[in-house]
Amino acid sequence: MRANVSVAWYTWLEQGRGGPPSSEVLERLARALELDAAGREMLFLLGQQRPPPLNAMAPPRMTPSLQRVLDGMRTSPAIVKTPTWDVVGWNLAATAVLGDYAAVPVRERNVLRRLFSNPVAPAHQPDWEESARLAVGVFRIDVARMSGCPEAEALLAELLATSAAFRELWAENEVRSHWVGTKRLRHSLAGPITLEYSAFAVDGAEGLSMIVFTPVPAADTHAIEALLALPV
Repeated sequence: MRANVSVAWYTWLEQGRGGPPSSEVLERLARALELDAAGREMLFLLGQQRPPPLNAMAPPRMTPSLQRVLDGMRTSPAIVKTPTWDVVGWNLAATAVLGDYAAVPVRERNVLRRLFSNPVAPAHQPDWEESARLAVGVFRIDVARMSGCPEAEALLAELLATSAAFRELWAENEVRSHWVGTKRLRHSLAGPITLEYSAFAVDGAEGLSMIVFTPVPAADTHAIEALLALPV
């Protein structure tokens, strides 16, 4: 009764008959059974063999312990972003290498807006086109996972309206993952810097992901150390 499904249908579900349940039914069952986030995920894994869509009712947020993880990576720029690519956490190395997020309005702390709306972005990234293609492919998956999230739909509409490059890439319907890769930058003070990046889902904070950029050549590590030593 609490899930608004019939006894016959629920019996079939327990017996594995009638095909996989819809996402709407699984959400009703999760609420009826008062499942926590882990239980809801397990229900979707059992019912549809995939994780559930992101829960728009619980916006992801930074925690002090997560910030301490970022701060512990002294020469590796690291950020934490939401599924709508808002940067909600960063360390000093990220400020020195990627830009001072604290110095700009909250709305501008968005990776996609910085990539497609900042006219100088291509000049600072030798591989800008590949970075843009990757970002659009990953964002397409994020939009699908958020299943009609108003914030995601608004950001998508904004980028389609304001960026010809974004429109062109979005029309290609490509999907990507961004777990590992290489990023090259032209820093205004340090010159060329090459970073390897890895992306990690933040356990216990649905939707947040951490991206860590690691300098591989010793010279680039020294360059970041020099940037961190500059007076603020």
